[in-house]
Amino acid sequence: MSKDAAKPQKKNLAIHLVAGGIAGCCEALSCHPLDTIKVRLQLRGERGARKPLTTAAGDAMKAAAAQPKSQNFISVGVQIARKEGVLSLYKGLGAVVTGIVPKMAIRFSSFEYFKAKMADKTTGKVSAGGNFMAGLAAGTTEAVLVVTPMDVIKIRLQAQRHSMTDPLDIPKYRNAAHCAYVMIQEEGIASLYKGVGLTALRQATNQAANFTVYQYLRKVLHEKQPQYGDTLPAYQHLIMGFVSGACGPLFNAPIDTIKTRIQKNPSKEKGWTRFMSVTTGIIKNEGYTAFYKGLTPRVLRVAPGQAITFMVSGIFPMLSFVCLLFGWQ
Repeated sequence: MSKDAAKPQKKNLAIHLVAGGIAGCCEALSCHPLDTIKVRLQLRGERGARKPLTTAAGDAMKAAAAQPKSQNFISVGVQIARKEGVLSLYKGLGAVVTGIVPKMAIRFSSFEYFKAKMADKTTGKVSAGGNFMAGLAAGTTEAVLVVTPMDVIKIRLQAQRHSMTDPLDIPKYRNAAHCAYVMIQEEGIASLYKGVGLTALRQATNQAANFTVYQYLRKVLHEKQPQYGDTLPAYQHLIMGFVSGACGPLFNAPIDTIKTRIQKNPSKEKGWTRFMSVTTGIIKNEGYTAFYKGLTPRVLRVAPGQAITFMVSGIFPMLSFVCLLFGWQ
């Protein structure tokens, strides 16, 4: 075998971004309602001694506290659709779609960069531990540069309990761009980075789990099915995407719940003080199980979403590996 044949083919970033962008948009359109339901469940029962800084925030807190505690994610979705309109399940979608391509560009390029740093200098191969560390680094990078502002805006829009069928029911934030503008005007540009540490931790653990599990499953399947060569059947990519996509939410649900609470409302508390205030408030008022609110819709969104991304990206023969890179958080 020649040296040239032994070298892995260089991935075309432009093709990856186009394919991943299409896949990401399809996944978002399919699964965003589950994310809205997840956020509403995570905010359910939210309490605190702090004085609300805005009337809208106070009304939202009262509404959340007044709702029954025993509702499951299906009944919450039905309630949102009935009271606020079916399109309300897609609140915050604009922020998600806007951030898809830059997030994928950063995720792909940073993972490849860190993966190359972790590769064995002699063989060029990357161990499971190397993939894990590269995934951690890639997740942290995307969280700091793109995901945190996108998440903050998305959650502010999703938390608004206004009817999208009533033109007179005007919300504080009309869309993603307006939300960003109002937040910067009222709270400063730093408000877009509320919970950046927790977002980075969530993204890092998500991508570390995704990359590690996917690479392991792919290696095992290749070894057991040499007849397929370098390309595995589409249904196997679908299964690998589902399994790897479910690992992150199962592991970091408490991080995601605390992050949602922090990013939802303006607060004078910062950093560790805010983190402890939210965390102790959840434990005191709602119990430890409250950290896992919204877990079911999150798993149902992320795992099938990862699978959907694999399926759509599968129409591009070159993208068997990049499917993982574009899976949702």
